[in-house]
Amino acid sequence: MSEIDLGLLLLRLGLATLLAGHAVQKSLGWLGGLGATKTAAVFESWGFRPGRALVLLAAVCELTGAFLVGSGLVFRLGCAILIGTLIVAAAPSAANGLWAQRGGCEVPATYAGVAVCLAVTGPGGAALDRAIGLGDGGWPGAAAAIVVGVLAAVPPLLNRRRALRATAA
Repeated sequence: MSEIDLGLLLLRLGLATLLAGHAVQKSLGWLGGLGATKTAAVFESWGFRPGRALVLLAAVCELTGAFLVGSGLVFRLGCAILIGTLIVAAAPSAANGLWAQRGGCEVPATYAGVAVCLAVTGPGGAALDRAIGLGDGGWPGAAAAIVVGVLAAVPPLLNRRRALRATAA
């Protein structure tokens, strides 16, 4: 295994571990998280309705994306799932700017950026896709992962916008 393959594997596993942890915090209350019921109230306050269903959807997306990216199986699909999920996750705190200490979107933006970079690099040699001979589509596959991820974020963001406008009216 080359140094690059090892580095990509460690990066993939690190991102996957963090996102899996985040998913179980919001859905199960593990690792100091709020759990689905309390997180649903937070989601509702952010304009994501229905809160509980969207908490569970977000957790499933984070866990699925984490598994696919971490294992390197259908890797670019996993990147697309994470990109879309993390763009949506960044939205509630984006108005506070970037930096986390000011309530900004630093963490989801960083995770989304890592997923974009991984979509571009591919998983490296230590990936299930490589082991089973599944191609990754090269540059078109990378571009598709990024575009699909961004486009997947649009419907929940539009629904959030509508919900917040309705609440304000």
